[in-house]
Amino acid sequence: MRSKPSALKFTKMHALGNDFVVIDAITQEVEMTAARAKKLANRYTGIGCDQILLVEPPSNPDIDFGYRIFNQDGSEVDQCGNGARCFAKYVRDRKLTGKDRISVETRAGVMELCINPDHSYSVALGTPNFELDQVPFTPEIPVSGSLQSLIIGDETFDFFALSIGNPHAVILVESTQDAEVERIGALLQEHSSFPESVNVGFMEIINRTEVRLRVFERGVGETMACGSGACAAIVAGINNDLLDSAATVNLTLGKLSIEWSGAGQPTVLTGPATTVFQGHTRL
Repeated sequence: MRSKPSALKFTKMHALGNDFVVIDAITQEVEMTAARAKKLANRYTGIGCDQILLVEPPSNPDIDFGYRIFNQDGSEVDQCGNGARCFAKYVRDRKLTGKDRISVETRAGVMELCINPDHSYSVALGTPNFELDQVPFTPEIPVSGSLQSLIIGDETFDFFALSIGNPHAVILVESTQDAEVERIGALLQEHSSFPESVNVGFMEIINRTEVRLRVFERGVGETMACGSGACAAIVAGINNDLLDSAATVNLTLGKLSIEWSGAGQPTVLTGPATTVFQGHTRL
């Protein structure tokens, strides 16, 4: 039975530096709002994180858990691959399940999580969607092929647009170190052609099995890692015959492994998850 706590228990976690406040809403009564999420995520007056993750009871008895994600600005989003790995570690560590394979409900559909023998975590993030109205992205002019363009001021930005449960624009760059991530990311996120905003990835291809990546996330800004952004980048590369069907993504604090076998198949993301500390706070 859930009890209404005088103080809310939480766990601080991260996945390659992409950090989360994870809250058990199964044994605690939790009413999360945009304002509360924004307050908790504030790095100066709250706990501080990129996203708030809620572990909830499922609405479908055949599913193990419900999974909700709130960005730093309080907005609720459909998908978070790095958060899903922390979710898997959390529910096992807290003994909310004994399973190695876990199914969770998200706003983007059912996600499958796997706890591997080497203590890494794999997430099946669903099937990539390149249909522009499903990203969603509205091009200013018709474009043939998969490469899209936007003209902003006197600059033209070329990118691959796709959805992995949330919208992504992937830009190829010669060097992630030199990429203007914050400036260009903000320009694309604010553009009316992306009615639900967009996560902007900057991908440097090293070879057909390895890339470097930086991501400017909607509602957060640049993060040290973005799981769905890593999947979007690799899928865009595979779809355009720039990468093989399995590739490594180098991020600020480590690496992720991504596999995608082609159209109609889910992307599989594998990497670590880390618990930082546990605490309690008042909403």
